[in-house]
Amino acid sequence: MTRHLAANGMTLLIVGLVGLVSFLTWAQNQYASAPQVEEEIIFEVESGSNWRRTSAKLEEEGVISSASIFRVGLRYDGLSDELKRGVYAVPAGASMKDIAALLSEGGAGGTRYRLTYLVRADRVEPRLLDQIGSEDFSALEPEALAAKVDELIEANASLTLRVAVPEGLTSWQVVEGLKAVPVLEGEIEDLPAEGALAPDTYEVRAGDVRAEVVAEMEAAQKRVVADAWNGRDRSIPIKTADELLILASIIEKETGVAEERGQVASVFTNRLNRGMRLQTDPTVIYGITNGQSILGRGLRRSELDRATPYNTYTIAGLPPTPIANPGRRAIEAAANPDETPYIFFVADGTGGHAFAETLVEHEQNVARWRAIEAQRDN
Repeated sequence: MTRHLAANGMTLLIVGLVGLVSFLTWAQNQYASAPQVEEEIIFEVESGSNWRRTSAKLEEEGVISSASIFRVGLRYDGLSDELKRGVYAVPAGASMKDIAALLSEGGAGGTRYRLTYLVRADRVEPRLLDQIGSEDFSALEPEALAAKVDELIEANASLTLRVAVPEGLTSWQVVEGLKAVPVLEGEIEDLPAEGALAPDTYEVRAGDVRAEVVAEMEAAQKRVVADAWNGRDRSIPIKTADELLILASIIEKETGVAEERGQVASVFTNRLNRGMRLQTDPTVIYGITNGQSILGRGLRRSELDRATPYNTYTIAGLPPTPIANPGRRAIEAAANPDETPYIFFVADGTGGHAFAETLVEHEQNVARWRAIEAQRDN
């Protein structure tokens, strides 16, 4: 009996140890690598706070999943005495370990102000936001805004700097925009290849070199294109990743409606499969401006009839290069277009497009669009 009880006790001990090891492994994973927030969260550590109150507040506000695991991890990392007051931007996907490191940094780790330089086709719009007071300084005159930014930098304030590059700009427009961002330095000697820059929001620091920002954008676009090319529908009539980027740039310029990209991609894919010309205005415009200006008017009949390498009304297949820098969604749409019978589309007056399988249907859609245009002109 004693031997039997001892065996049962040993079994329970082993089970308990296995359970404990499993729990510790899970807790370690929760602390070190499990993402805690899906979107960036602003969190304030108030003066006089300690880790216990702060961890409870973090859990209460949904920043972390467990205050207890968080505090154990703090002790393991030796951060128990390192809490710094301040306002912090907790980035999306941060683990508890990341958050602990952020809150122990103080100063540069806290973020109160965010300055974003939004690159447009013909200008750069600086947007300064106080993330705590929700005060937007963007209405300030350029000189006053520049003075405010200089004041924050001089005071070593909690300030993040970002450059936002939207989809569909040409490489020339992006470079001109970067030249107009005052916190960046240095020259961009060579114009990047069209389509080679990934549209995104990039965090920068005062004094960063413009050419290095361009290099970061180029590296990001290479990754996006490679991923899309490797995951492409093998039946599409696109032979190389370069051709994929060209088609994606056309899709990007034809629609700004995310839900339509797959359908627009299907139209061009169907046309390529049938040996039809793409007949898309944005390529013709690029052949006129070379991506270095905004046309600012409608195309003339003479321009639609003129043979250029980019006039898809007169050439077969794709133009020789991209016509803009497409974003990830346009590239993915080019790689995996929707399956549709459509070979035509035209604006529908809502910001989207009306798609058609036959020329008769398309002509009806065009008539409706012209009627909408006529009403707007009156």
